Amino acid sequence: MAKLIIDGGHALSGSINVGGNKNAVLPMMAACLLTDELCVLTNVPSIQDVAVMAELLSGIGVEVAGVGSGSLRIRAKTVDPLKLDQDLVAQLRASVLFFGPLLARTSSVSMRHPGGCIIGRRGIDTHIEALDALGATLTIERGMYHVATDHLQGTSLFLSETSVTGTENALMAAVTAKGHTVIRNAASEPHVQALCRFLNAMGGNIQGIGSNVLTIDGVDALHGTSMDVPPDHIEVGTWIVAAAVTKGDVEITGVNIGDLEKILLTYRAFGVTIDAQGNTLHVHPSELHAVRKVETNVWPGFPTDLMSVTVTLATQVSGTTLCHDWMYEGRMFFVDKLIQMGANIILSDPHRALVTGPTPLRGKDIDSPDLRAGMALILAALSASGQSTIERAELIDRGYEKVDERLRSLGGHVERVDD
Repeated sequence: MAKLIIDGGHALSGSINVGGNKNAVLPMMAACLLTDELCVLTNVPSIQDVAVMAELLSGIGVEVAGVGSGSLRIRAKTVDPLKLDQDLVAQLRASVLFFGPLLARTSSVSMRHPGGCIIGRRGIDTHIEALDALGATLTIERGMYHVATDHLQGTSLFLSETSVTGTENALMAAVTAKGHTVIRNAASEPHVQALCRFLNAMGGNIQGIGSNVLTIDGVDALHGTSMDVPPDHIEVGTWIVAAAVTKGDVEITGVNIGDLEKILLTYRAFGVTIDAQGNTLHVHPSELHAVRKVETNVWPGFPTDLMSVTVTLATQVSGTTLCHDWMYEGRMFFVDKLIQMGANIILSDPHRALVTGPTPLRGKDIDSPDLRAGMALILAALSASGQSTIERAELIDRGYEKVDERLRSLGGHVERVDD
């Protein structure tokens, strides 16, 4: 267990470099199961989810080196799916990504329901439907999913929802399946695109990258490769909000502008002054005002993973903003903690919060309910007067690398205490 002690009211300033994309590196790590040759991933964020994913891989016989160093060397020379650690599966939502590659590599996999943040219903129906279309069968026994196949066969399928991890599992199962596969209603987020490029670098044949229709011609085998993990656009959005709510002046380096169009459009609509040049953003102190509505959507819409920090932003702008996340019915339940800090928020229903600002926030002792809400509470504490304590900070470690150190480098008064 860990907690962060934050003295608020200090403007952030300086330069910060964006880390590797959490939601890209995890499926790329899983994809390494598709070859017995060495794969090297660089620009890997040192976060808890990567450490757990590496432990899961090691447990089934995969050689993993470099955890915490920024560079991973993964070689799945031998794989034993029967040794998949179900306790670790329960800790990590991304463990669901083992279905596709293990099915392709070993023809069977057994797994309990994957864990992760509790932000609403997160079923795996889309995954199972896609794998079934490719030739797999499912049985459920005593809370365990057992998926097996005689052989995977290319097919045409339409995903019942635009699921990121469902798309990724279908891709990893189809890339070495016999024949031609078409995935319609596929997710197209930057991390899905990164997985496609990684699979192609391993020898796969995937077309339509960045669109909602992916075509895959199965290949006999994949080989090892090396690739950089792309920058995390969710982290970019987080640092933009951190600068805005503290009235700071922050330079964000190492960004991919092409991943930020809707994010920049949304935050500029709030009045945040953002200059973009090359792979660098500069966020200036700004006069902030409300927007009528911020609504999440599938890519290239506004990302659900930025809604929590956007609610914090809305508490510090002039006027009333409707924040609507239709994807997860638990996303908004952290707002009671912002209300304790002095925010003026009406929770209309599980998906919508009406936020009126600006409201001066006061430091409080609060706990982090999940990764994204935890970061939103950190930003609230940075903008608040007085001292706050954020309990269960280890949840935030799942997706943000050394968040206390990086905030201190920008002048934030943040101390970490590990119990």
